[in-house]
Amino acid sequence: MPGMSGSSTSAAPAATFNDADVMFLQMMYPHHAQAVEMAKLVPTRSQNQQVKDLAAAIEKAQAPEMQQMTTLLAGFGKPAPSATMSHSMPGLMTPQQMTELTGLSGAAFDKMWLQMMVEHHQGAITMANDELKNGTNADAKKMAESIVTTQQAEITTMNGMLAKM
Repeated sequence: MPGMSGSSTSAAPAATFNDADVMFLQMMYPHHAQAVEMAKLVPTRSQNQQVKDLAAAIEKAQAPEMQQMTTLLAGFGKPAPSATMSHSMPGLMTPQQMTELTGLSGAAFDKMWLQMMVEHHQGAITMANDELKNGTNADAKKMAESIVTTQQAEITTMNGMLAKM
């Protein structure tokens, strides 16, 4: 690259990224962690196979994305995100909401879980759209596109399930 000296280390150059990419990855990680936490509540509280299948799909999709987020951040030379959540993030559930959800089972659990997950996904889509608008890293933007597509489809499914309750 012009202006770069040949005295750099043998490590690969850091990927092109900006603050929006870093913020997206560092905020989406705890957001995904909460979705996985919510998904893990389903098998012991729900009797609805559709809800169980959806929760399994959410966990299966988001756990690997969390690993990809830490890998990208490491490539940027940025610290790994914490699973600790700032409840000011779009769509993040409060500790009180999580406690209430944990105390439910059956149809009441299913309804609250679906309502919370719709809100949670809407928050993720907002954050992903911010990344698509402001980010520069191709991998982070590709992840954001995937989040928008997948989670919008899941919202449609969940709203359909809620309409039948």
